[in-house]
Amino acid sequence: QEKLVESGGGLVEAGGSLRLSCQASGMYFSKYTMGWFRRVAGKEEREFVANVDYSDDETKYADSVKGRFVASRDIAKNMAYLEMNSLKPEDSAHYYCAASPYYSGREVRRYNIWGQGTQVTVSS
Repeated sequence: QEKLVESGGGLVEAGGSLRLSCQASGMYFSKYTMGWFRRVAGKEEREFVANVDYSDDETKYADSVKGRFVASRDIAKNMAYLEMNSLKPEDSAHYYCAASPYYSGREVRRYNIWGQGTQVTVSS
C-alpha cells in the first residue's frame, strides 16, 4: 500500500530553519514527482510550495519561498526533503508531502498520494 509519512515540523523563531522529511513506502518511488504543499489555518485550499521532478530531479518553487526553501529527494532511501530557511511567520501552515506519477506540475489535484502532514509554526 502506497504511503507517505512526514516528519520534522515544529515551532521555530522567525529567521530560523527547519527540515521536513517524507518517507515513502509501497510505491515505485522513482516514477513519482514529489511535491510539497501547505494549508494555512482557516483556509481550505492547499497551496503549492515546491516539487522535485520524477524524470530529472528538476525543482520548482512557489514565488513566496523561492530562494529560501530547497526541495530534494533521495531515491535510494525513498525519501523527499524540504529544507526551509529564513522562515517567516507567514510560512506557518500544515505542510504536506504528496506524490504524482509521471507529472511535473503544481496542480494539487494531480497528486494522488498524500501524507498526513506536519505542522510548522513560525513565531515573530
